[in-house]
Amino acid sequence: MYKMKIALVTGSSRGIGLGILKALNQDGYFTIMSSTGYNDRVKAALEGLENCAYISCDISDTASRKTLFERIEREYGRLDVLVNNAGVAPKVRADVLEVGEESYDFVVDTNQKGTFFVTQAAANLMIGAMKKKIADYCPRIVNISSISAYTSSVNRAEYCVSKAGVSMITKLFADRLAEYGIPVFEVRPGIIDTDMTGAVHEKYDRLIENGLLPTARWGTPEDVGNAVSLLCSGKLDYSTGQVIAVDGGFRLRRL
Repeated sequence: MYKMKIALVTGSSRGIGLGILKALNQDGYFTIMSSTGYNDRVKAALEGLENCAYISCDISDTASRKTLFERIEREYGRLDVLVNNAGVAPKVRADVLEVGEESYDFVVDTNQKGTFFVTQAAANLMIGAMKKKIADYCPRIVNISSISAYTSSVNRAEYCVSKAGVSMITKLFADRLAEYGIPVFEVRPGIIDTDMTGAVHEKYDRLIENGLLPTARWGTPEDVGNAVSLLCSGKLDYSTGQVIAVDGGFRLRRL
């Protein structure tokens, strides 16, 4: 049985996921970085990180998910934190009246279906580990969704639908796992400065300058990492199912 607490962050070789992984690593977790394949980006992300390992996983693939959790159980015997961050955007933005099934399936298979079954596998591993009476074992799950879970973007409908699904996944598992004392949370990032938003950077620069956000700046992966760190601290365990917005006040209605 591994003595350090183990945190798995999916989609964590860059952007928001890497920000979360670094925050948990600094909190003293042994962190597992995961993405769809080892490459130079992964190698660079791992540099300077102690107590961190890499396991490849495509969360949209059944066999890949199975291999991931078999390795975690075999090599560590526990999982203290799961952060479901892995996600994809449409390869091409299209009007909701023109979205094709291929694009819909690509996005939903990862963001929604993948998140559901990763959470299921992690939950069962956590329940099994609890039966081993590990000292100070208090597992937690955090799902990273988006303001797109409730905000319409008609040129990327499949992404909005997938993130709305993540919100319901959070509710379902928070309800089911409450009897085991495993809290489940949702973090909703807003406009975060990452590779994924690079193509629309000028657009959001203008919107932020024109008052879109009360806190008039881009969010950062570190902002999201800090929120996840708080949720994993145990200080909010009685708030299972809660949604934490990391959005610069985007959600506020203003006159």
